[in-house]
Amino acid sequence: MTAGTSRARLRVRGALALAASLSVVLVGTAQPAAAADVQSKQWYLSAMQAEDMWKVTTGEGIKVAVIDTGVKSSTPSLQGQVLAGVDATGAPGDETDDYNGHGTTMAELIAGTGKGGGLKGLAPGARIVPMRVSDTDFRNKHSSTVYSSADAIRAAADSDAKIISMSFGSEFPMERERAAVEYAGSKGKLFFAAVGNEAKRGKKEDYPAAYPEVVGVASADRAGKVAEYSQYGATVDIASPGNDIPRWCDNSFQRYCDGDGGTSAATAIASASAALVWSANPDWTANQVLNVLFDTASRDWEKGERSKYLGHGLIRPSMNILKGKGDPGAPDISPLTKEKTTGPADSSAPGDSSAPDASATPQPAKNDGKSDEQVAAAEETKSSGSSGGESQLGLIIGVSAGAAVLAGVAYAVMRRRRTA
Repeated sequence: MTAGTSRARLRVRGALALAASLSVVLVGTAQPAAAADVQSKQWYLSAMQAEDMWKVTTGEGIKVAVIDTGVKSSTPSLQGQVLAGVDATGAPGDETDDYNGHGTTMAELIAGTGKGGGLKGLAPGARIVPMRVSDTDFRNKHSSTVYSSADAIRAAADSDAKIISMSFGSEFPMERERAAVEYAGSKGKLFFAAVGNEAKRGKKEDYPAAYPEVVGVASADRAGKVAEYSQYGATVDIASPGNDIPRWCDNSFQRYCDGDGGTSAATAIASASAALVWSANPDWTANQVLNVLFDTASRDWEKGERSKYLGHGLIRPSMNILKGKGDPGAPDISPLTKEKTTGPADSSAPGDSSAPDASATPQPAKNDGKSDEQVAAAEETKSSGSSGGESQLGLIIGVSAGAAVLAGVAYAVMRRRRTA
């Protein structure tokens, strides 16, 4: 992990001392940023041609479920932007009581209006559906539910949100969470999740990003280089800006801090990108929106191939919105799994046997047959018993011979190379 960046663990812990971690990509050491300067530090907005895209669409008509620490709906930038959601923690308060500040930051990066000098969202016309889950400290303090992530995913699936943004991860899959992910997929939702910030410790997979139905998002900087902390492997599907992005310092919401937003911020920005494309093409399915994002991503390798560091490349919604590029493909074939999808459950006629059943037995998660409790115990032992060594990742995504330009800013076409 890079200096100044930490990853606070969200552990799903129950009454029997089980603990499966959910890692919220939180930024550690950071300097306060004056509110008036916050938007000037959102460098990616100009790089992604946000102002030009907003002349076509601002993400209107699209709702994004943010599964996180809660979303404070009364910040100047989020007033009127946050709809009713669900508190899956079982603790005092509700989904608008953000106990950390992280979830509110993610919501503002997606749909903030920028009023009052706050963060400006990439899709300011979209709306946020907040889903609150617990981190370790919050759970220990309030004895909140062990399965808040799975419950929140199911609640998001049953909501009007088209997109689910999940800036957290666990090293191990859990059957109940996997079942919730599959259920949400059957409802036609488009998932984005952070791949994680611990590449330098040798970590490669985090869940839910590693589930086949979820889009794993890596973090890139303003030069188009992948962040050295951004985890890599088969779980990475696309890259998005994540470095040097301001955030709320804490849950007092008095000031913003500078620092790396990490793969968490990258996930929020990828979700907002999808909201823009979907708003501009309202008849498309989640599969078609994602196909276009993959098709138009910046890369210097063959289309359809994936980099284990950047997936299909650097996200560029402007290529579709401003230039009409991107092949949406078949509406019912997932670009992630290449398999036929069932589509939204509510598209089936009442009583239709093809409609997904929320109580149906899910496909088991790939956890070697262990129960959720066993997986959780293994995670706790691994987390507390080993500090983990830093890997020799040394990855930099350099400038290739042909630079791709987003708005006048040379967002480098990305190439993998290893340094000594």
